[in-house]
Amino acid sequence: MKNPGNGLKRILVVEDEPAICEICLKVLNGEGFKVDVVGNGKLAEGKLKERKYDLIYIDIRTPIMNGKELYQYIVDNMPKMASGVIFTTGDMMARDTQVFIEQTGRPFIPKPFTPGELRNIVRETLRKVE
Repeated sequence: MKNPGNGLKRILVVEDEPAICEICLKVLNGEGFKVDVVGNGKLAEGKLKERKYDLIYIDIRTPIMNGKELYQYIVDNMPKMASGVIFTTGDMMARDTQVFIEQTGRPFIPKPFTPGELRNIVRETLRKVE
């Protein structure tokens, strides 16, 4: 999973649930990634201005700036990074969430998920953006 020119692959996790953050950190660090975690889209926006990420895991429902707003920011300001976005949410009952996921064409992992499911979606997404 290493990026020969730049060292380790970088992943930004945008998640407000501490238990999910812990799972993401444990699994992704264990896979050899450099992981940054923030609790909302506004904090993620700041991180994205500081550095480039190979992949961005975004919870659609975060406070202050939600995942939909963050994704639009990425599309508008750094469109190449949009291909490295993976969405997650525990709320797939809301029709607007379903429509949003379909419209973006980005991969999605429903909560709760297993460590293996997280590893698989990250590997699959990285293969497509490399």
